[in-house]
Amino acid sequence: MNRLRIAADIGGTFTDIALVHPDGRLATRKVASTPDDFARGVVEGAIELLGVERLRPDDIGTVLHACTVATNAILEGKGARTALVTTEGFRDVLELRRIRVPRLYDPLYVKPPVLAPRHLRFEVRERMGPRGEVIEPLDDASVERVIEQLRDAAVEAIAVCFLHSYANPDHERRVGERLRAAFPQAFLSLSVDVLPEIREYERTSTTVINSLVGPPVRAYLQSLVAQLGARSLLRDVLMMHSSGGIVDVRNVITRPAQIIECGPAAGVIGARHVGAQCGYANVISFDMGGTTAKASLIEDGALVRTDEYEVGGGISLSSRLVKGGGYALKLPVIDISEVGAGGGSVVWVDAGGALKVGPHSAGAVPGPACYGTGGSEPTVTDANVLLGYLNPASLAGGAVPIDADRSHAALRDRVASRIGMDVIRAAYGVHEVVTTVMTRAVKTVTTFRGRDPREFALFAFGGNGGVHAVSLARSLGIGTVVVPPGAGVFSALGLLFADLEMGASTAWPARIGTLDPAALEARYQRLEEGLLRDMPPAAGAVRIVRKAGLRYAGQAFELDVPIDQPADARALQAAVAAFEGEHERMYGHRLPGRAVEIVTLRSAVSAPTGGATRLAWQRDPARAAQRSDRRAWYGDAIGWAATPVVLRDAFDASWRDGPCIVEEYEGTTVVPPGCRVRLDEFGNLVIAVGGAA
Repeated sequence: MNRLRIAADIGGTFTDIALVHPDGRLATRKVASTPDDFARGVVEGAIELLGVERLRPDDIGTVLHACTVATNAILEGKGARTALVTTEGFRDVLELRRIRVPRLYDPLYVKPPVLAPRHLRFEVRERMGPRGEVIEPLDDASVERVIEQLRDAAVEAIAVCFLHSYANPDHERRVGERLRAAFPQAFLSLSVDVLPEIREYERTSTTVINSLVGPPVRAYLQSLVAQLGARSLLRDVLMMHSSGGIVDVRNVITRPAQIIECGPAAGVIGARHVGAQCGYANVISFDMGGTTAKASLIEDGALVRTDEYEVGGGISLSSRLVKGGGYALKLPVIDISEVGAGGGSVVWVDAGGALKVGPHSAGAVPGPACYGTGGSEPTVTDANVLLGYLNPASLAGGAVPIDADRSHAALRDRVASRIGMDVIRAAYGVHEVVTTVMTRAVKTVTTFRGRDPREFALFAFGGNGGVHAVSLARSLGIGTVVVPPGAGVFSALGLLFADLEMGASTAWPARIGTLDPAALEARYQRLEEGLLRDMPPAAGAVRIVRKAGLRYAGQAFELDVPIDQPADARALQAAVAAFEGEHERMYGHRLPGRAVEIVTLRSAVSAPTGGATRLAWQRDPARAAQRSDRRAWYGDAIGWAATPVVLRDAFDASWRDGPCIVEEYEGTTVVPPGCRVRLDEFGNLVIAVGGAA
């Protein structure tokens, strides 16, 4: 029997569940996230969806998952009490960072607090050289002293990062063995296992992050597995990682830093898949949920990945231009920019009387004021209710009751009265401010990288993506917005399109022209042997993709380029040509005749899972006739306008003029006056912004 796969994605406000039937029919469910025990919401949502679809637990063969547990541990300061053990003299690497700040001319800028404070950073006497030579042997007495200090510190997690351990891991592994014996309950991370690459700060920061999020991620996943088992749903449990593949949950428990951005990554995977299906090769994915808004670029059908990422600090991004605001995470991730702007983002007025949105969120508990679940602060959702964009009675097909009077009172008392404006104009101001905040996220992955957003379609999803997509597109000059079926649970849906994928890297400094290609090929094969050994069973042929970090001799940073198989002289020549082309595209010049060096080797193995590859859409004529009307406010230039409220089934291939509001179980799409909308053959809402077809 071919069993189905069910996917779950945890957001700050809702937990989304999705499955695709063999005929391509999509089934979804949204339930409130359960912050006291996120696993409970996942399991209850899955059981609820199975009941609606008249399925049994035995019909499910695989559970796919993405969550925000690791990210929230950093953003909310709820990670484990983590110690760092490092080489004598390098205790303050985390403090020194890269001497970069995100706001160059802000003399009052304060760096975020170090994840391992100074009193929890300990030094061991030892020293390796950059070629792996032992400069100072490991001092056993200093190791014992550190062990005693760690006992007194009562830490939950330990990160070990020695100087140049990527070149020779002997000292780091020996200390790791002693720490594991002394502290069997502590979560232990060695930099040689997490990131065996050059750059001391990035390697140290990434290793500390891995330890910091280790205990909460481990506790969460163990709870999830136990609860799935209790409800007869324990099958293969696979998780999305930040670079867009899925791996066995056991792999995540040992290396949790790889799932820091797994939820947003799943949405981008879905956008690439559905975008390609309906003919969009160049796409900006825009995911606006309850807590954050995320943007990523899909160019010529390909994901944009990076290993220069920062998490925390108000905006999570990988920009070479804006750095120093967060914590360095040097692991492969899909290039996603994230800002604190979602439906639950709190609206407030600063000391100067300026209207602000986020980054704080009301989340699932206590939630927006209109939910009536204890929240009293106004949020973006409250503003959208007053503007008529959201149903003033309920959301998610009646699952979330709405009290518009609470929205009115919260915005009136905490915002409108303070800025001397009537409530509706204040609500529209919130709509415009949040658009401005989200524009930052899109520009980070487009204009900051030399890409013109007007050359891309905006692919909008998330529970609030369809509400704000047209406003965002207008601000950026984008002419086309696409809102897919199931947009409100799209990150969960994206999990169903992902491939199994595992990756590894290693430092391998060598100058091209003097290195032995046979030795290079052997090193790649060793990387891949370990990956293939840990790869879960796949439904299709395994693919191997190799890359190498190259730079001109004398440069401090490298660019990743593909390496053909086998890694012979021809492959190296092609890699150099690709590097010089990318260098010119990135920096505007190349250096003919300058020697090129390899710094890092990377390899990834992937395979299809045999899951969903195509969604089927069938228009229901009975649903097409369902319609209601309500007033919506579109700014001073238009004011209130009577707006039809319809289902997706009300549209066909012909263009229809706005305004209209498409109200669905998973989310809402607002098509303002001056725009047109139609339905394509795959069930996507296609909006021509400004009326241009």
